[in-house]
Amino acid sequence: MKSKSTVEFGTFQRSNLSEQIAERIISMIKEQQLKPGDLLPPERELAATMGVSRPSLREALRALSIMNIIENRQGSGTYVASLEPERLIEHLDVVFSLDDSTFQELFEARRIIEVGIAGIAAVMCSPDDEEELNAIHLKSVESVNDSIVFMDCDLELHNKILQITRNPILSLFMRSVTKLSIMSRKRTNEYSDVRQQTVLDHSKIIQAIISHNSDEAKNAMKEHLDHVEKKLNELNKSK
Repeated sequence: MKSKSTVEFGTFQRSNLSEQIAERIISMIKEQQLKPGDLLPPERELAATMGVSRPSLREALRALSIMNIIENRQGSGTYVASLEPERLIEHLDVVFSLDDSTFQELFEARRIIEVGIAGIAAVMCSPDDEEELNAIHLKSVESVNDSIVFMDCDLELHNKILQITRNPILSLFMRSVTKLSIMSRKRTNEYSDVRQQTVLDHSKIIQAIISHNSDEAKNAMKEHLDHVEKKLNELNKSK
């Protein structure tokens, strides 16, 4: 456990105070001033040390708890959590349900990660991978009039492209992105024109991958994400 003498919390502006408190605690974890398993000071002491009100502190701690960054142990206190990636992404979809503008950031992330993944998959694709890609795509075509089944096929295809890279680090990054992208898929896959366009886009991506054309695979994936984001923006503007 860190004492007040070894942990400096700094000062805060009045606006968005609870958010600033949460960000400061997260920064301390990043800087390893606080580590997984560390016990935070009692609420009264922590509020006094940070120079903030207890209600603002409680709000910040509640947000950090929802994010699985800290955990409350009854009768023991509040601790920095284990910070395992799987736990940290559990509730991120809530953020997307509350703020439509965050979808733009999601697509920025997907362009950086998934476009690169498509390029790698084109290099790594084996005959067995080619067979699986075509089988998944066939299921997509057959389910184009069923939005629920089609979304499952959509996710399966993107996951298969990821698997072809044989890169566990990329898989770790994509775990959170995929979870969040389900929120946008639920909105766009309801529309027949989106599903029809996705079938065409996926066909281009698959052909580029099985042809081992990395540049074409990346371009096809970017074009696909552009199409989906454009539709999502149209839906958000029409609300």
